[in-house]
This record gives sequence, C-alpha cells and structure tokens, in this order.
Amino acid sequence: MLQAIATLINARWIIPVEPDGLILEHHALAIQDGRIVALLPQDQAAACFTPETCLNLDGHVLIPGLINAHTHASMVLLRGLADDLPLMNWLQNHIWPAETRWVNPDFVRDGTRLAIAEMLRGGTTCFNDMYFFPEVTAAVARECGIRACVGLIALDFPTAYACNLDEYLSKGLALHQTLQTEPLLHVAFAPHSPYTVSAPALERIGRLAEDLGLPIHIHVHETAAEVAQFQTQHGCRPLERLNQLGLLSPRLLAVHMTQLEAAEIDRLAEVGAHVIHCPESNLKLASGFCPTAWLDAAGVNVAIGTDGAASNNDLDLFGELRTAALLGKGIAGDASVLPAARVLRMATLNGAQALGLAGETGSLQPGKAADIVAVDLSHPETEPMYNPLSQLVYATGRHQVSDVWVAGQRLLADRQLTTLDLAEALQRAREWGTKIRAGHSA
Repeated sequence: MLQAIATLINARWIIPVEPDGLILEHHALAIQDGRIVALLPQDQAAACFTPETCLNLDGHVLIPGLINAHTHASMVLLRGLADDLPLMNWLQNHIWPAETRWVNPDFVRDGTRLAIAEMLRGGTTCFNDMYFFPEVTAAVARECGIRACVGLIALDFPTAYACNLDEYLSKGLALHQTLQTEPLLHVAFAPHSPYTVSAPALERIGRLAEDLGLPIHIHVHETAAEVAQFQTQHGCRPLERLNQLGLLSPRLLAVHMTQLEAAEIDRLAEVGAHVIHCPESNLKLASGFCPTAWLDAAGVNVAIGTDGAASNNDLDLFGELRTAALLGKGIAGDASVLPAARVLRMATLNGAQALGLAGETGSLQPGKAADIVAVDLSHPETEPMYNPLSQLVYATGRHQVSDVWVAGQRLLADRQLTTLDLAEALQRAREWGTKIRAGHSA
C-alpha cells in the first residue's frame, strides 16, 4: 500500500552532505509533517509514496539549506553607506554614528525583512544573528518561516536598546523565555567582543550560558590592530582573556579569528570551540585571513558567515563558499586543502553543529527537518556537468536557487517568495535609504 505524504521531490542529483562527498543521482526526497521521510531512487519512490505535491526537478540538485553562521541582518539597510575603509574607521566614524541616529525597532523590522528576502533567494534557511532589538528580529523570522538563532546582544555602553549590562541581560533572558516553544527560533548570548564587553561582564555571561546551555556568539581576533591594542591594555591576547574567564568551550562561536597562533588553534581544538569564518567581509575590510585549512586540519569546527551587508556587501553564501575555498587554498599554498565537499559542509552541517542544531538540520537525513534548497544547474554558467558538488562551490550563483523549504514549508517557489511581500520590503528599504542618505551627507 502506498504511503501518503505531503511532498515528493524528484531531482537529478541529491547531495545530502552526510556522508561526505556523496552524490545521489536520479533520487527522490520524501517529506511529511515537515520532516524528511526518505531518500531513495525515483522508481522506488513512485512505488512507495502517493504525494499531495510532486515536483520533478530534472536539472536540479537538492542540498541542505545553507546556514549563515554570522549576520547582523538589519544592517542591510546600511549597505554601501561607508565603503573602502578599514574596520575601526568604518565602525567608529560611520557605522556607530549611523546606528546611534537611526536604529530602532522599525529599522530592525524593515531591515530584517529585506535581509530574509535576500537570504531565502540565495538558499539560506537558517541565520545566526547579532544585533539590537533581537525580539523584533525573532518576530520577523517567525512571520517569514525561516530558522534563526537570535543573539542576546550585550555591550558595556548604552544604546537605543539598553542602558547597561543588567538591562541587556534582562531583556535577553526574557526573550529566551518567550522563544522556548518556538521550533524554528533559538537564542545565543551575543557579547559584541572582548574590547567592548568587560571581563566581569563576560564572566557573568559565561556563567549564564553554562547554566542555560546556550552558545556564546562573539567577535574575536578580527584585526591585528585590535589584538595588539588589547594586549597593550590588558597584558594578554583576547583569546587568552576568554580562556581565563572560562569561555573557551564547545559553547563558543568565535567570529572572524583572522589573527591566530599555532598554540591558539590547538587550544580551540582541545576545548571544542567553533570558528565562524567570514571571508568576504574580512577581505573587504582588510582585516586579515582566517587560517581555515589549519583549523580544519586540527579538528576545529569551522562554519561560514557573511557578516552584515554593511561590510560585505551582500548576504550571498554561494559567494562565500567560493571565496572560502579559494582563499583557504591560497593561504595554505596547497590546492588540495578545503575541497568542495568540505566547504559545502562548512556552510551546512558545520553551521548546524556550531548552533547546536545538527540533530535537526544541516544535512539531508531521514528524521531531520526538511530544510532543503533546490539549485538549477542547467544554466549556462554550470554546464557542461562533470561534478555537481564542484559546480556548486566553484561556479554556481545564487540566482540559480529555484526553491527553498524550511521545515517542509516552501518559502521560495520557482524564485517567488511565498511568505514575504518583496515589493513592500523593497519600498520600505528605499524609504530608509532616502532618510539615511540625507542624514549621512548633512
């Protein structure tokens, strides 16, 4: 007797990510109740299932939804505002003043909608965010149906969001409590960095993270100047400060990490910490180079993020895949490191592992949530076809993403967003652009 299911997708290829490098040809993926039921040859699927919806994607590859492991989503409204500047000049003289003037719940709401539209159209099904008004980010993610880890932001100085550490943490803990029953939404503590959050504050956050079992998402070792200044002021490198405070653990998501010594890489591997690599943002700000090949070889889990669109200037994980692979090879001086399968894993399963979601997403396995991306490889840019996995990393553009599912819900259908009004999101973004442009030039 045929089993009734919600959706059956017949695809030319399926790359489940687990096991590494596996490419299934002429297979089907079955979905029921938001979860993957089976991956099997198409003729067997026809004999087993009767779907409500059946899609035949003869030129497509199915992959797990991409996981953007470091974003400042609503900063998409500042895209292109202050380009071609080094990090601290960019931050202190342009971005922080703009945030002080403009960031409020409406800014975060409209910016997050635009960011989610861009991410879904590029195959991202989960993002790990760090920004102000995280409750607004969570609300927008919920209404759009995307998976998200929302950062409980903390800083040593007052902002439009909170006056002091107590208020940052109070608001964050309240949000954590509110989201307990949300299946697609999670939280992480998000102290900005060791140079903007004091040692006592970081120690307090570390204790809370341990008690609640939450990740700690933080910028670390982003530039050589930052590390040198911290060492002058505190007598140790930032990563050593985190080690002294007990924050080096499997809960740590250390973003950027462009300045690493061999002993630090060994320590990260020893404690099971995660590194979030943002190759294009680091290149654009000339921040340095994350030694991804050495981290990977040492056994450190490396995931990939875009950073915010204000410093990237996009939220395109397909672009990050290619850049991460090529940059990693160039830095290592070895063309064989970071092969395509490994880099795709960094943007899927490794991201899920960093966020504590590997049992739920990151690979196409029966029982996991149906977070799936269909990519059309019949475009001129990806023909002829020798190896679809290599084509994904080295040749594919985000415009080739045709369909996206999160927990079985089709959020992008033949390039059309189904839960988000794109025209409205664009109109609101243009209105913000007009206001910010006038204020920035005043």
